[in-house]
Amino acid sequence: MSRNTKQVPKEEIIKQLETCDIVRQLLAKKPKERKALVDTYGCQQNEADSEQICGMLSQMGYGFTDNVEEADLVLLNTCAIREHAEQRVFGNVGALVHSKRRNKDKIICVCGCMPQQEYVTEKIKRSYPHVDLVFGTHKLWQFPSLLLSVLQNKKRVFAIEDEGGRVAEGLPVLRKFSYKASVPIVNGCNNFCTYCIVPYVRGRERSREIEDIVREVKDLVNGGCREITLLGQNVNSYGKDLEKAKDFSDLLIALAQLDGDFLIRFMTSHPKDASDKLFAVMEQYPNKIAPQLHLPVQSGSTRVLTAMNRGYTREKYLELIRQVRARIPDITLTSDIIVGFPGETQEEFEETLSLIELVEFEALFTFVFSARKGTPAEHFEDPMPIVQKKENFQRLLDVQNEISERKHAEYIGKTLRCLVDQIDEKGNVIARTPGGRRVHLEKDCGKLGEFVDVSITNASKWSLFGVIQK
Repeated sequence: MSRNTKQVPKEEIIKQLETCDIVRQLLAKKPKERKALVDTYGCQQNEADSEQICGMLSQMGYGFTDNVEEADLVLLNTCAIREHAEQRVFGNVGALVHSKRRNKDKIICVCGCMPQQEYVTEKIKRSYPHVDLVFGTHKLWQFPSLLLSVLQNKKRVFAIEDEGGRVAEGLPVLRKFSYKASVPIVNGCNNFCTYCIVPYVRGRERSREIEDIVREVKDLVNGGCREITLLGQNVNSYGKDLEKAKDFSDLLIALAQLDGDFLIRFMTSHPKDASDKLFAVMEQYPNKIAPQLHLPVQSGSTRVLTAMNRGYTREKYLELIRQVRARIPDITLTSDIIVGFPGETQEEFEETLSLIELVEFEALFTFVFSARKGTPAEHFEDPMPIVQKKENFQRLLDVQNEISERKHAEYIGKTLRCLVDQIDEKGNVIARTPGGRRVHLEKDCGKLGEFVDVSITNASKWSLFGVIQK
């Protein structure tokens, strides 16, 4: 199968938009507005996919609700990264049988990464007959046609074929927020880390054309968006599959040169493709590119990294940290760690602890290894007892919590330009520093989506506290 990136032809996109109109006409004949509930699991990429799904649903005439009993359509956009996420999805899908019995016309959809695994689809076919529509990540852009088939034929539809590398432009998007947005730039992954299911469920890397990304970001900024997060399983691989010789650093330059008051973030970066060119661009545009880098290391042991097929060594990773801090001394660094990878020895775990102490990340996303069906690591020998893994995991948390508390204390007395990111129903306000750290502000201060100067007055291992400078 060819893995060269190709765009879905414009005519096929137009067909999907026309199908949205056909569904809208069908729904207009109903006695009341049809409502949809979209439940999203997993990463920011899934959240971005759900915004596109909601855009198509809106164009098809659906309103939205958070009440499953009110919903005429329930869609679960699923994640396959960890076993716990799959179990939670299956539990929630099973519970929907009761709602379906009360409303036999309710349409239940399961989409995303989980159905792209054959065993999952077979389980849904066999054990969850109340599910009407199942489609994988490669069929997302065809959602209107798939839903129309269910509505017209009253038969179950399963669409999980792997189409290879295709990029769909021009579909509607209904964004959750007006002041911040996620913009996918590359989908899929070519790395095949031995523990990871992503290349199997999202396919090979497909980069969007740089002109399409720049146009989308420009429109968002002109519409008042203040924070743009560029998304990809590996943003550093952006452009490798395109005919034009443009890489991720070139994309950042093009975006940073746009007019407007906004900040660019990105995730996730893979250490094997991170470079000093990237760090130089971040240094060059400090007012447009956030001083923040999420650089998953996964392990501090070179032998374990090799078994993971990560493509770099402990020494290479530490050199990257040295390079980026030399250019951006105040950069906020975060990372991912897997504890208890099959075959990891106690000595190798100690290497991970020592790397954490050397780098001093501000925060970590930490996991005890969870074998994913269909990955090479599923079959690796794993002699370390789970009790030992959990003890190591707690030790890691204790070390990182102490580092986080100390690093956060260094913010006290500083004044930072922050984006007001969240205001809850009680008036509690949370802003984000340029490095992405949470800052709790006084109640009823600041407007959602505005930049404010914040004086940091206190800190904990989890968050910062501050007041807006008038």
